[in-house]
Amino acid sequence: MAETGGSRPTISGCIIAFQEEEHITACVQSLRACCDEVLVVDSGSTDRTRELAAAAGARVVVNAPFPGHLEQKQLAADLARHDWVFSVDADERVTPELAARVRALQAEGLVPPAYEMPRRNHYLGRVLRGGIFVPDRKVRLFHRGHARWGGRNPHDKVIVDPAAGAPIRLREPLEHFSYRDLRDHLRTIDKFTSIAARSLREEGRRFRWRDLLLRPPAVFAKSLILKLGVRDGWRGVLIAAMAFYYDWLKYWRLRAQWRLAKGSQSS
Repeated sequence: MAETGGSRPTISGCIIAFQEEEHITACVQSLRACCDEVLVVDSGSTDRTRELAAAAGARVVVNAPFPGHLEQKQLAADLARHDWVFSVDADERVTPELAARVRALQAEGLVPPAYEMPRRNHYLGRVLRGGIFVPDRKVRLFHRGHARWGGRNPHDKVIVDPAAGAPIRLREPLEHFSYRDLRDHLRTIDKFTSIAARSLREEGRRFRWRDLLLRPPAVFAKSLILKLGVRDGWRGVLIAAMAFYYDWLKYWRLRAQWRLAKGSQSS
């Protein structure tokens, strides 16, 4: 539904979710503070995600099986009732200061094509000050006539039409509660590296030993030293180590996928 001329621009808050009963209520409530509707696109949760989202005031749509992060987020943007879309992940929260800023922008008249905002990343009970997650700016509020979801699964991003102009930067942050604990971090790495390796192979990316041997230590050094992960003490060291492991496992799985494909062709 497009906005009518002369009226205050309206916003649809969009969330994709799967097994997010721990986060979904707070996420929906934070979006409702600045959005005219909240839409949750669920990919077949078997916990109380859909029930809690609806109770918090969201419109819930099910799209399963899960087609991929960027595809599901684009579907949510397409299903939104309003042209302005504020997309957040279930483990994120719109801070009160960001909600107030968005409401003020609505009153003034939102300016296409998009707005970019910082994320304040929490890791094992602390806000991070350095490392690969800092700084972390994301385009999350955008006019769907001038932007679409793109990137490479599972690391999606909003692609803004260059002809429409550059996104406007905001100072007010999103809160991001990325991992419940170390086990959750490892589970996410296991899941995301499988998706990332498959995406690389589908793009025709060949396995190279130099990627496996050189990229992981490079990302470790970047996170801990170049991006000042040392400021976060043992958390910074742990994040750098996890980044090393993520890159190593991604390329190892890319190798395994190519070997499997080669074996299938020769049999």
